[in-house]
Amino acid sequence: MVNYKSIKLSPGLYFVSTPIGSARDITLRALDILANADVLAAEDTRTLKKLLEIHEIPMKNRILISYHDHNGSKARPKLLAHLEQGKSIAYTSEAGTPLIADPGFSLLTGVISAENNVTSAPGPCALIAALTVGGLPTDRFCFEGFLPNNKSQRELKFRQLQSYRGTLIFYESAKRLKDTLVKALEIFGETRQAVVCREITKKFEDIKRGNLKELSAFYSDKNVKGEIVLLIAGAVDFDTDQSKIEQYVKDALRSMSVKDSAEAVALAFNVPRRDVYQIALKIKSDGD
Repeated sequence: MVNYKSIKLSPGLYFVSTPIGSARDITLRALDILANADVLAAEDTRTLKKLLEIHEIPMKNRILISYHDHNGSKARPKLLAHLEQGKSIAYTSEAGTPLIADPGFSLLTGVISAENNVTSAPGPCALIAALTVGGLPTDRFCFEGFLPNNKSQRELKFRQLQSYRGTLIFYESAKRLKDTLVKALEIFGETRQAVVCREITKKFEDIKRGNLKELSAFYSDKNVKGEIVLLIAGAVDFDTDQSKIEQYVKDALRSMSVKDSAEAVALAFNVPRRDVYQIALKIKSDGD
């Protein structure tokens, strides 16, 4: 069954989000654009061809241009030339949303400078998928992409983010996960909550939650494979010693719900309610 429509696209560049795991995680609008764009461009042309085959979208003798970090200076003028001719171009990264820890930014700025249209066909994004299921606060977060390869630069990055109050999100390789967790434990402390999301949306999706001490110990002897999204809880900058906060929360939980306990203690100590709520949840969970 064909899931796309034959439509006439307006001239311009279309950033099309594609699946990060399951081929079915694609929007109908994305299929329409991929089926009808005058020109196709991709970070990985083989991946795009496979996706087109799965969804029975014919190439129809259309041009397919490879565009990635290593050939951008050569491929970009070709794409801009097609836009100047009034053509529509669909661009996909290897997986997920283009430009999010993927190539495309220089292409975007070139298209904007030339005053051509740019359109986003939103869809899968690993960081959003991980944030959605991670269990850490979602009202404020900071995405840092891939951590630096250099160990000292990685430590510096962690130290720069040590006092950030929102959830931190990183992409990480499986082979570096152990070292990254050890360094995170050293910088952020053993009680800081974190989540390791592996192979998210794929067949062997795995999500591990705990504090950094627990997660570092768990992965210390594991041969991990697959793609990783690491989430680390934001800082809790209590003016009062945290152990005192925890004791008050324990006392409150004897007669109040988690929600009411968090609200009461947060008000008493003039600290963020969501931070106290996380403490109350953990105490309640440990006590059950």
